[in-house]
Amino acid sequence: MDACSWIFLGKGPPTAQSQLFDKLLPINPRKSKRKKSRPVLYPGNARKYLPVEQKSKAKRCLILFILIVGFQILNAIENLDDNVLKYDLEGLEKTLKRDVFGQQTAVAKIMDHLKDYLATHYHNKPLVVSLNGPSGVGKSLMGRLLAKHFRSVMDNDFILQYYVLHNCPKSSDVALCQAELSNLISDMISRAEIEEKIPIFIFDEMEAMSPPLLDVLQGFFQLNQTNEYLNAVYVLISNLGGSEITNYVLKNVTNSINTVEHDLCQIVWSILKGHHSIWKVAEIVPFVLLEQKHVMSCFLDELLQEGFYPDKEKIKNLAEELNYYTVNGTKYSTTGCKEVVGRVNLLHPIHRHIDLRTA
Repeated sequence: MDACSWIFLGKGPPTAQSQLFDKLLPINPRKSKRKKSRPVLYPGNARKYLPVEQKSKAKRCLILFILIVGFQILNAIENLDDNVLKYDLEGLEKTLKRDVFGQQTAVAKIMDHLKDYLATHYHNKPLVVSLNGPSGVGKSLMGRLLAKHFRSVMDNDFILQYYVLHNCPKSSDVALCQAELSNLISDMISRAEIEEKIPIFIFDEMEAMSPPLLDVLQGFFQLNQTNEYLNAVYVLISNLGGSEITNYVLKNVTNSINTVEHDLCQIVWSILKGHHSIWKVAEIVPFVLLEQKHVMSCFLDELLQEGFYPDKEKIKNLAEELNYYTVNGTKYSTTGCKEVVGRVNLLHPIHRHIDLRTA
């Protein structure tokens, strides 16, 4: 580089001495000083521990919340069990299966409704169950068994059996019947609410109930009532839809149980809604025809109750005296077990003596 270039850069040309120092004194980079980490000092008489981690308060709250919810769930389950035990629904189911012949599906269905409803004391509507079928198939028997059972587990004041033709025959003053029925239901519900019980109302012969009386009863099925009126069970027993059930069963004997139950509910529902709107909120439980083997069971049960020896040949002969529909080799009783009691009563000596005198 010439002298002019050095002048332009603001420096003089390098001398021989500066060039010599550049060669003798190489420039070394500075080394950064590393700080030595100081050891953690502990007191001489103390044990060494790792630092304690801070526990999250949110985690504690979550655990507490889970425990509270779990306790409430367990408490609710215990309350459900207590209610079921209070009404002894297991014992009721055994009784119905033992004493109501040929209606396994109906028994299972009504027990499902009762178990669901009676599991708690607080409801948003009353339970209304309608038992429908031809005469003599066990509807009224089930009503009596329900009344008997609930009287045994609750006070008699919380059970009402209302027979329309007895409590309000056609010759009665309808307005008086309306007032009496309304007072009966209201008083029973009020007393039951005080003791946290659910009253059971069983109405038989519903096909004979007049429209004004049906209107009064329907008023207790409404949802816009005080809470105590929503905690009640109503069982409506009638022959409405009986002939339609008979025709369907005889024409569809090969159908599955689920199909038959679904179809019968639809058939009965179409009949009931045309009769009165009271059945709009009802759970339909159809009763089917009884086979000859079921009639024989009815005879056996009645003979034992009357103190007769249960001779199989005698039972078979008594059952064969009744009338039957025969479809695909299966016999269905035209009157169910309705004639069984009368036939067994004729076996008593006094009745046999009268028959011989009149012969």
